[in-house]
Amino acid sequence: MSTSEQQQVWQKAVEKSIAKAPERKHSFRNSSDIELERCYTPSFEYPGYQDKLGFPGQFPFTRGVQPTMYRGRFWTMRQYAGFGNAKESNERYKYLLSAGQTGLSIAFDLPTQMGYDSDASMSRGEVGKVGVAIDSLADMEVLFDGIPLDKVSTSMTINSTASILLAMYIAVAEKQGVTPDLISGTIQNDILKEYMARGTYIYPPKESMRIITDIFAYCKDNVPKWNTISISGYHIREAGSSAVQEVAFTLADGIAYVEAAIKAGLDVDEFAPRLAFFFNAHNDLLEEVAKFRAARRMWGKIMRDRFKAKDPRSQMLRFHTQTAGCTLTAQQPDNNIMRVTLQALAAVLGGTQSLHTNSRDEALALPTEDSVRIALRTQQVIAYESGVADSIDPLAGSFLVESLTDKIEEQAMAYINKIDSLGGAVEAISRGFQQKEIQDSAYAYQRSIEKNETIIVGVNKFTIEEKAPEGLLKVKEEVELNQKATLAQMKAGRDAAKVAATLKALEGAARGTENLMPYILDAVKSYATLGEIANVMREVFGVHRETVVL
Repeated sequence: MSTSEQQQVWQKAVEKSIAKAPERKHSFRNSSDIELERCYTPSFEYPGYQDKLGFPGQFPFTRGVQPTMYRGRFWTMRQYAGFGNAKESNERYKYLLSAGQTGLSIAFDLPTQMGYDSDASMSRGEVGKVGVAIDSLADMEVLFDGIPLDKVSTSMTINSTASILLAMYIAVAEKQGVTPDLISGTIQNDILKEYMARGTYIYPPKESMRIITDIFAYCKDNVPKWNTISISGYHIREAGSSAVQEVAFTLADGIAYVEAAIKAGLDVDEFAPRLAFFFNAHNDLLEEVAKFRAARRMWGKIMRDRFKAKDPRSQMLRFHTQTAGCTLTAQQPDNNIMRVTLQALAAVLGGTQSLHTNSRDEALALPTEDSVRIALRTQQVIAYESGVADSIDPLAGSFLVESLTDKIEEQAMAYINKIDSLGGAVEAISRGFQQKEIQDSAYAYQRSIEKNETIIVGVNKFTIEEKAPEGLLKVKEEVELNQKATLAQMKAGRDAAKVAATLKALEGAARGTENLMPYILDAVKSYATLGEIANVMREVFGVHRETVVL
């Protein structure tokens, strides 16, 4: 297809998109009254334009996954939040929504992520610390009290217990009178990166992949608007990887999930349109923009050529971005506002579908309301005042950006080919390949800081004498005591026989081959706790032991 033919196809897609959702303005003009075109293309012969760039919303999606991108509507502004108990977090969510946030992003505490109730010995000292504590459906009812789940899109950063939290969300929606086909959002549900970079896994890879593909199958039929997985490069980058490694290891994990789903009997075009990705936005603005563009192009080719996906939605890499927590400094924390601004700008120039901006004080404690508001306002200023959202893929055609896009794709594909030669992502992780690559990259970066080859403003240059910070948000110890008391009260009031029956049924399904989601949902509705449900599967599936790489 020639460039002009591509442009005609794109123009028809634009007209269809505008008919469904008009652009934000009739005409986009800058301060000099110059009208900005929807999408700029070369006025000369550009070698490889059709194959490498194309038009927004068309294969290979280098320039974006929607025909009109942010001229239609902005990315979802989704601030990641959660701490203490469900009531405190509910108040924070309502505050963020009132401040202009357009989607929720739920942070869970470590016990919830690891499948332990708040009264478990393993939970001691961690309840409500890095996210909200959720022990049962009763907590989820409080967490979303007064928040209409048919109108708000919710992202949940949860992996090994994703099936349980999704079941709780479905049950809460039903209690609100909202049927599962009307709810929308995302569960992270990406266990492979937990094995290589983050560590909140429970079960061995084979059993974890079964749970994930069961979620794919269940949501295809029952929760069609739900993104069933957010394949995450974010934590890979936080662990110290390079931009190339982040793309390569994330897409390699995506390949593994697609293969597992196909092996489980699903057609690629039945589940692939609901796959989503989650990337980090780091400080090097141009490298990050190129990274996002390269990742989109690579995934389009992988899905079309490797998996023969026919539906264009199956070929689209839709992604959420979070600014880089690992770049935030405890020294001169106000400098973090500038870092986050650059990172957010990179995400927008790179075409993200939703964005979380970190707060200035997160290297010190959970963010205060003032800090969260500044982080959200950063997105809003970029959206409404910077002009970068008024034309699609505005850095396209830059010699530097196009060269970086090509080189990141080339180097990331070399990594994917290496992982394929090792037997795929799961086998490579079991050998410790990705872990060692990330560790080596993290070590090299830290050494460059210590040798002053890499400058971190306020850390190894431009330092000042600083006072101890004041007004930081701390989770009080009473949160754990109160959560345990609430849990005990809930257990005392539930139907113990019904709980036992649903857990027994779940055990039987786990030992067999049935889809686990209906059984998990039944257990959740009986007010079985997250820990009780996770323990049933621990008993059947066993637990994973980490591969140590030296």
